[in-house]
Amino acid sequence: MLKDLFIGLSQNEFLNTAAKKYGLKLGAQNVVAGTNLDEAIQSIKELNAHGISCTVDNLGEFVYKKEEAAEAKKQIIEVIEAIHTNQVDAHISLKPSQLGLDIDYVFCLENVKEIVDRASKYDIFVNMDMEDSKRLQPSFDILDELSGMYDNLGTVIQAYFFDAKDDLKKYKDCRLRIVKGAYKEPEEIAYQDKIDIDRNFIKLIEWHLLNGKFTSIATHDHKVINYVKDFVSVNNISKEKFEFQMLYGFRKDMQLRLAKEGYNFCTYVPFGNDWYGYFMRRLAERPQNLNLVAKQVFNKKTNTMLGVAAGAFLLGRLTKQHKNK
Repeated sequence: MLKDLFIGLSQNEFLNTAAKKYGLKLGAQNVVAGTNLDEAIQSIKELNAHGISCTVDNLGEFVYKKEEAAEAKKQIIEVIEAIHTNQVDAHISLKPSQLGLDIDYVFCLENVKEIVDRASKYDIFVNMDMEDSKRLQPSFDILDELSGMYDNLGTVIQAYFFDAKDDLKKYKDCRLRIVKGAYKEPEEIAYQDKIDIDRNFIKLIEWHLLNGKFTSIATHDHKVINYVKDFVSVNNISKEKFEFQMLYGFRKDMQLRLAKEGYNFCTYVPFGNDWYGYFMRRLAERPQNLNLVAKQVFNKKTNTMLGVAAGAFLLGRLTKQHKNK
């Protein structure tokens, strides 16, 4: 029920627009690395100092005009230049919808190509995030068209899809991030039960560790992480073949511990004013995320219901203020 609530909120364009006007709220300031590029670069430097690399997402949603997509492209290229200029250990994550996928496929393709081309000049990797099912195949089509020209482009495989194993095999020669999935998908194409999703998640990780190029394992679940540690040990898989990934602001102690243990670790660093949809999806993914945010916003004794109540209150306040303008 909570997942459906937050997924619905993440897709609310009205609330997204209202949230932009009031800065980082609802605890988002703890899991979004600032609203501008300078703040993001500073966060990256701090993580790098602990042996942690980063993937940077210049947040953006609800892009329906070519001018908006062109501006997003410009901003992402500025991130690439900042990564190069500051010589930080970081790469790019981008969403095709932010670059015009919902407007025109060819237009989006050219935008992604320009970004990948610029990044390739500095040997910076670009990860193309996957979104909901209606954007899935066009996103794979972009990967198909560009991967033959560039070797610095990879993508994401979402474990809740029935076809995830087929996609994993098709793109085994790409650097892949494997995730459970953050959108609400119909039961005809995706697992609905957490047990089924977790089981498929593990199967995908195992297969790609044994057969793929490089595996980014995106999870906050310590049980999965411990399982992977045992699996790579038993199968003599080099630590250079994979990395663990977590989101900025979540399970900080575990992020630092894994890096100290000598595992490749990458933190997903989102930044920008367009934080609302990203933040709602993080809350939707698992109830534990809501607990983590509530504890950071209030105190360690704060329970989940207080976090929900506070979030609902602030969302209502944003909505009321926006309507009154």
